[in-house]
Parts: sequence; C-alpha cells; structure tokens
Amino acid sequence: MTAKPTIGAGALNRLIITADDFGLSEPVNAAIEEAHSRGILSAASLMVGGPAAADAIKRARSLPGLRVGLHVVLVDGKPTIDPAHIPDLVGDGGWLRNDLAAYGAQIAFRPSLRRQIGMEIAAQFDAYRATGLPLDHVNTHRHFHLHPVVAAAIVSIGKRYGMKALRVPIEPWRVVAGIDPKTQRQAGRIVAPWAAWLRGRVQRAGLITADAVFGLAWSGAMTQQRLAALLGRLPGGLVEIYLHPATTNTFFGAAPGYRYVEEFAALCADESIAAAHASGYPLGGYADFVS
Repeated sequence: MTAKPTIGAGALNRLIITADDFGLSEPVNAAIEEAHSRGILSAASLMVGGPAAADAIKRARSLPGLRVGLHVVLVDGKPTIDPAHIPDLVGDGGWLRNDLAAYGAQIAFRPSLRRQIGMEIAAQFDAYRATGLPLDHVNTHRHFHLHPVVAAAIVSIGKRYGMKALRVPIEPWRVVAGIDPKTQRQAGRIVAPWAAWLRGRVQRAGLITADAVFGLAWSGAMTQQRLAALLGRLPGGLVEIYLHPATTNTFFGAAPGYRYVEEFAALCADESIAAAHASGYPLGGYADFVS
C-alpha cells in the first residue's frame, strides 16, 4: 500500500477529507475509525446527540490524529435539549423537524423559534465542549446553516466556544462535470447563491473556510473512481472533500440510497491513497492549516 500522506502546514495547497455523521451509528463510527487508521480520512464531524455519540467520542479519544469537529443537527435528528423546551423545533416523537421549506420560512418570522434554535445550538456546543475534544471545525446536518438566521446564530454562538472554521459548501462545478458529465447540477444550483452569501458572512466574522468543498453533487455516492479522479483534479488552495462512510448500508438513521459501504471502501482503496499522495497536498484538519 502506498504511504499515507502526512499532515503538514504552510503549503499553499492543502486537503481535508472529512466524514460526516460521526455518532449516528456504530457502523458509521467503525468505518470512520478504520478509514482514518488505514485510509485517507483526516477529519470527522460529530453529532453530539447522535444515538452512537458516546461510542464515537471513545473512538476519537483513541485517535489523536483524527481532527474532530461539531456537526450541528437542527433537522432530522435527535435534539440535545429536552423536546419540551424546544416545542417549535420538534415533531412527532420528539425528533427534530424535517419539513425544511416550512421550517425555514418560520425561522424568519417567529422569534420564539429563533430563540429555541439558539438554545439548541448552544446546547450542542456545550455538549461538544464536555467531550474534551479540540474543536477542529463546525458544519451542519443537511447544510442547514445556509439559512441566514441559522448561520448568524452559529457564528455568534460558535465564536464564544472557540470555533475557528466553518464549512461553506461551494463546489466548483467544472471539476465535477469534468469527471462525470452526467452528474445532476440541481443541488448545486440551489445551494450556490446561499453559499456565496455565507462565505462573505464567514469571512467578515474572521473564520476560516475552504476555498472549495466537494461532496454535494455526489452526496452518498462518492465512489472510489470519483474520489481518485477528484484527487487528481484538485483546485488550488484549501480543499475539503466530505463523505458518509459506514460498514453497512442498513442501520438506524441511514439515508435511503446512500452508498455508505462504497464510500468507506473509497477512503481505504490503494488507488485513493496513491492519488492523495500524488496530489502533493498536505492532508489534515482545519486546525492544521489555520495560521
């Protein structure tokens, strides 16, 4: 197997390869641990309220080279606060809402909902701090921080907890289309204007974000072929690639149609390791590249 790229700092071009949903399920956690230990995974984003969060934290403490951040969950997940205290955020069964269009519209017009969002965000930062893990970065489940109100709350609250880096999903379409011209661009078109706004907000707040982020167009389908091709066409600057690995495709909380096992295999494949090494991009987390 080709040697794993080493973490470095100071290079113009830098690479972060992240797994989201750390703590969602033990198959996810096991894949993240293995993909970091023998593959090219360099970072993971923790769901502090996830069903397998305790297992994820235990694994993270045994992996000092894995850069861990907070995956803020405000939709389609388990809240950190007692649902009785955030009634506007939860639906049946006490789980966070998943009606994104109505939810997003109500956030803009209902002060009570905005207060509850602030409470839940702060509770998740509190829970992350309690783990004792360094906070490498922050992002959100289903990119919900593209909503301006949510973004403002995360920036304001996060900075109080030492947040220095926030993901902004700006994905260079020409790179994606050059690898697979049949890829659908719909998600990218919807996200693009909000992501451009968010980048400006993040930069004004003095936070770090990647120059390019890949994973949106191929969410749940970052195969070995796509990953290796992407590693051979990286744009300049700080680049993040995010995936959703797991050791099985069927587990509680799994997204329909996601190819979890293939993404896990892609992170550990000899071809991916060789491509990452050949890129010359130092591999690490946001904290490794923050000057």
